[in-house]
Amino acid sequence: MINRKLDALAQMNGVYWAMPFPRGFRGLDVEDQDMVMLDADTAGYVSRVLKGPLPEPAREGLIRLVGVFEKVLPAISNEYASEYFTRARDVAVLAAEIEAMRDR
Repeated sequence: MINRKLDALAQMNGVYWAMPFPRGFRGLDVEDQDMVMLDADTAGYVSRVLKGPLPEPAREGLIRLVGVFEKVLPAISNEYASEYFTRARDVAVLAAEIEAMRDR
């Protein structure tokens, strides 16, 4: 089961990273969140989950990251940016699910 989820995460991550970063969002803060850092944090956590289990502080960071997406997504009115960051959120959520499965 976890291997299928890891495969899905790798595939979803590939689709997400194939998308160009949204124009006008470099250097932009949404709900006090730097969008470039949000993107970079997503990349870091997802790549680490694909390599193996996260240490506890990183797991907590991943959970916080998912919460940040829930805060910023409703504030994004640009259609493409909304799609981009929704995909980022989706890979972060799946990464968090995988980490929760590793606890069992």
